[in-house]
Amino acid sequence: MATMLRIGLVEDNPGDARLIQEMLREPPVTQFRLTLSTRVDELLESLDRDPIEVLLLDLGLPDSQGMDTFHRINDRVPGLPIVIFSGADDEQLASEAVSCGAQDYLVKGRINSFLLKRAIRYAMERKRTEEEIRTLNRDLEHRVAERTAQLVAVNKELEAFSYSVSHDLRAPLRHIEGYVGMLRRATEGILPENAERYLKTISSASVEMGQLIDDLLAFSRMSAEEMHEAPVDLSAVVDEALRGFQLATNTRKIEWKIGPLPRVIGDFAMLRQVFANLIDNAIKYTKGRELAKVEIGVAGVEDGRSIFFVRDNGAGFDMRYSHKLFGVFRRLHNAEEFEGTGIGLATTRRIIERHGGRTWAEGVVDEGATIYFTLRPAPAS
Repeated sequence: MATMLRIGLVEDNPGDARLIQEMLREPPVTQFRLTLSTRVDELLESLDRDPIEVLLLDLGLPDSQGMDTFHRINDRVPGLPIVIFSGADDEQLASEAVSCGAQDYLVKGRINSFLLKRAIRYAMERKRTEEEIRTLNRDLEHRVAERTAQLVAVNKELEAFSYSVSHDLRAPLRHIEGYVGMLRRATEGILPENAERYLKTISSASVEMGQLIDDLLAFSRMSAEEMHEAPVDLSAVVDEALRGFQLATNTRKIEWKIGPLPRVIGDFAMLRQVFANLIDNAIKYTKGRELAKVEIGVAGVEDGRSIFFVRDNGAGFDMRYSHKLFGVFRRLHNAEEFEGTGIGLATTRRIIERHGGRTWAEGVVDEGATIYFTLRPAPAS
């Protein structure tokens, strides 16, 4: 048995109302029940006791004119599919009606049974699709809220873990360093040379472990730390980062080449950390060069973002292993040859990703390496 379609018609002209009903009865026949109203108030009064599935609406009525007619009904029943038909062939009015939520706009005298039934069918399908989309969006928002709550909980656990690592691991390290120091002072000149070497190795290992904990904590905090985005002068960022290396490089011959750097959108402190990590790498991996060369500049644009680079003429690396370069604790060089914990580039990548950019590297063994990353440029002032 065919489903009865409940149609509402608001039309004060009896001739037009009869014409609409006759069009609906033409083959192919659709089973329908029509509720006819001549005024908006009459329709609104009937909706509670006699609901409809689609409304055919004339905009010119005794108690309402123009788009006010549509808004009165749409505000009262926002989910009701409404097809407007009017005697005015007005493209501007038709555009306004559709943009406000009407499903179609038909001009009297230019419609037939086929166009009318198609408009009704399409109106109901579009409304059904819109409701499905709204339902999906509500479900998506609910899932996003759940995931956000889970991430907040994970971040809190991470903060607690970071504190535990910092507090619980540092204490035994302090004890090791303290007791080794006392033992070395108490046995000075007594222990054989190899025993002195063992104590020195223990002391160095504890210091290295402390640095590893510091770097790991800094890396873990990069995901949870709040960003303060603003226009940032990268030249000032690089200058500040370089000042931190003055003492470590005053005995080195380093040729610095720093090109003009534009303003970008980002977090000043985080970007300072990026350049500090990359400059530290460049200094470290060029220590075997009589004249180290470090260049910082801009390499172009990618997807609307500026490409920056830090290049050195140091040890370089084999491009076959470039995918390992930005991993935590992943090192492409011997730890005895080049000190470090292997977390600096991983932290750099995480910071740049939080800024919406990407990082990559190019290198040649014994010829140097270049680290690239992208940032969003600041609008021209």
